Amino acid sequence: MTSFSDLGVDVALEEILASQNIVEPFEVQVEAIPLILDGVDVACRAPTGSGKTLAFGLPLLQTVPMAEPNRPTALILSPTRELAEQIFKVLKPLCRRMDRTVGVVYGGVSYKDQYRALERGLDILVACPGRLLDLMERGAVVLRDTVSVVVDEADRMADMGFMEPVCDILDRCSEDAHTVLFSATLDDDIGELVDRYQKDPVFLEIGDADISVTDMEHFFWLMPNSKKVSISAEIIRKCGRSVVFCRTRLGVERVTDELEEDGIGVRSLHGGLSQRQRDRAMASFVHGECMTLVATDVAARGLDVEGVNAVIHYDPPENGKAYKHRSGRTARGGSSGIVVALIQKPQKKMYSRLQRDVGINFDFTPPDFGALPQFEVEYIPPEPRRTTRKQRENRRNNSGHDGRPSIRFGGQGRRTGTKSQSNRRDGGGGRGGGGGRGGRGGGGGRGGGGDQRGRPQWNRGSSSRDGSSNRGGQKGRQGGRGRGGGGRQNRGN
Repeated sequence: MTSFSDLGVDVALEEILASQNIVEPFEVQVEAIPLILDGVDVACRAPTGSGKTLAFGLPLLQTVPMAEPNRPTALILSPTRELAEQIFKVLKPLCRRMDRTVGVVYGGVSYKDQYRALERGLDILVACPGRLLDLMERGAVVLRDTVSVVVDEADRMADMGFMEPVCDILDRCSEDAHTVLFSATLDDDIGELVDRYQKDPVFLEIGDADISVTDMEHFFWLMPNSKKVSISAEIIRKCGRSVVFCRTRLGVERVTDELEEDGIGVRSLHGGLSQRQRDRAMASFVHGECMTLVATDVAARGLDVEGVNAVIHYDPPENGKAYKHRSGRTARGGSSGIVVALIQKPQKKMYSRLQRDVGINFDFTPPDFGALPQFEVEYIPPEPRRTTRKQRENRRNNSGHDGRPSIRFGGQGRRTGTKSQSNRRDGGGGRGGGGGRGGRGGGGGRGGGGDQRGRPQWNRGSSSRDGSSNRGGQKGRQGGRGRGGGGRQNRGN
């Protein structure tokens, strides 16, 4: 068995890895670590979850010089905040042992802590391109001393439109910088980075050339849109830990709420959340505090969580490549998993084309839960939601004095015999007010209200809360001035 020390890794680092039960290096580590330690530029094709972080992180810890304030000597670029945070957490305990410093910068959080860390000096900086460029423009980061650069998930950088920012960043590093690229594919976009920034690189290919979709079971179920949530909930109950993919942030929020109402413990993940909210959602899912993560494609990029039994395509993926990336969240490391696409009839043609692109061929069928494999499932209910003060106030505003909904069309409110001096355009129910449409605290006082010009309006058929009918009328000017007047006048009632 090859050990980390056989690859040239410092014994102190090997001891820390052993304390984490990491004793045998993965293939990508065996191939890449000696080359990176020797200062060779490397372009490596390797899938997510193959052990890349240690493959580039361990050599950096042993080779990068100490940094001056605001001038990191090693840079690791990541396409997403989640991946950047994962890399940082892997390297942090190792840096402590080697008397090295590491920090992470990305958007969605305060600049304050990032400024402080950079001013103290970071040997290794993990960064997302957007926030890094922002900090550079503010003068908080200078890359002229950066002698080692790693671009992780380079193909996803290209997919997300980050190639221009990445090139801008690399142009500002030391001219002799040692450059390492990791990517799930080595296509034309990555070839441009190799040609422009690497010197005599060594190409490594780890694992299959493409994301395999043959390790999981695929189901293409036809259904109306109205059934998607209930069917998703049933899949989750049967299969356990699942990832549900939606195309938009609003879609993620809606599906999250509806699954929660269906009794599923669920978290949402999308770009509109703050970093703290995203971290909480990821931690909750990783630690098994919820059954399901509902996510957009971009937010779930780089998601590497063990034990995901099912992937649900709630909304169609953009193309075959997106289908593979989504589906690859399950059946990892030799484990089993299922992929279920929820399809409306008009989408059938598109999914047929997608199957051809991916290289699979499955029938379109009605939902059949009996066809799903058996998994060991621990049911996790949703957490009770805390009601905020604002929600409680809104609830009171939309209810009557006894907490029940107000009657919108001129119902009888509480009579107090008082009149407010406010002369609102929108008359209607308040306490003792006339019969407006939807006033707070109910509708009119004793009789029907008037319109805003003072003409009497009769409320012959409107009912009070206790079922009694309103008879008679009251002049509009008087009735329309009830305290807390609510909605617009309803002339015809």
